[in-house]
Amino acid sequence: MNTTTKAYAAYNSNDPLSPFEFNRRTLRPQDVQIDILFCGVCHSDIHQVRDEWNGSIYPMVPGHEIVGKVVMVGTAVTKIKVGDTVGVGVLVDSCRTCKNCENDAENYCEEGMTGTYNAMERDGVTVSQGGYSSQIVVDERYVLSVSDQLDLKAVAPLLCAGITTYSPLRFANVSTGTKVGVVGLGGLGHMGVKFAASFGAEVTMLSTSPEKEADAK
Repeated sequence: MNTTTKAYAAYNSNDPLSPFEFNRRTLRPQDVQIDILFCGVCHSDIHQVRDEWNGSIYPMVPGHEIVGKVVMVGTAVTKIKVGDTVGVGVLVDSCRTCKNCENDAENYCEEGMTGTYNAMERDGVTVSQGGYSSQIVVDERYVLSVSDQLDLKAVAPLLCAGITTYSPLRFANVSTGTKVGVVGLGGLGHMGVKFAASFGAEVTMLSTSPEKEADAK
């Protein structure tokens, strides 16, 4: 049975988001259905809604920084159960068979990842719709467990801005004594400074805005 989902969507590149209803797919064996509690606003959402990167598909439900509660699971789901708190980031599918997918780098899928919204799903027919909505259905492979001990509304931005800065720092083995330079103290810059400092690095923040010095410290 398809799930009717309430959402806010862009119907074109000029008007504000408006109420929108659509059907999420019927659960497949490895799917989980999530009631969305929080969804961050990423600047890429704005770019996509305004069609500033071209190729926007309307109506479009943005949002790829999703935190919620699992309310249903498919018959083959093994790592997630009903009631779990989970997150969904910028992708919801990939080919799963290429070298990158097999090495947990689905974002570099050789056939192209499926974005959480404004993308064609693997059936080549369905347009993915994102987290500015009441529910989402996602294969468990692309769902992350989230601790209930965390401030869930603060977790949401970690699913894009957070991983964007965390991943390269980890890839570079940043640790105590490593020297790290962060250019700019915007959304990503804040994350980069905090992560690098927490890893024990010597962090230098570069900015053309002197008034941000105190915030960086």
